[in-house]
Amino acid sequence: QVQLVESGGGSVQAGGSLRLSCVASESTSMRHMGWFRQAPGREREGVAARSCGGSTPYADSVKDRFTISRDNAKNTLYLQMNSLKAEDTAMYYCAASDSCPPVWNFLQTDVYKYWGQGTQVTVSS
Repeated sequence: QVQLVESGGGSVQAGGSLRLSCVASESTSMRHMGWFRQAPGREREGVAARSCGGSTPYADSVKDRFTISRDNAKNTLYLQMNSLKAEDTAMYYCAASDSCPPVWNFLQTDVYKYWGQGTQVTVSS
């Protein structure tokens, strides 16, 4: 069972940047990986993902601002977030699938079996 630990959240002003990290307890090279977020009173939503095959889909709301990447040697997934907006405020979660099954939509929560505890991002306007 893979364990995921996120870090890098914090409070920034609108227009600022943050880089989130997710360290896994074991190799994730054969798992789909994703970043999700959940704001108070809202459902958890997919932000970005990186499939086993290397595709990197993004939610429309973060395209051209966020970049997902992974360092397999460090078992670490990153989310670089630029031009942050107040509406990006949420708890951000890292997620990993169980192996590399075929997937239609990598930004759906049911693709992923393992979840981290989350890291809070607060953007003030």
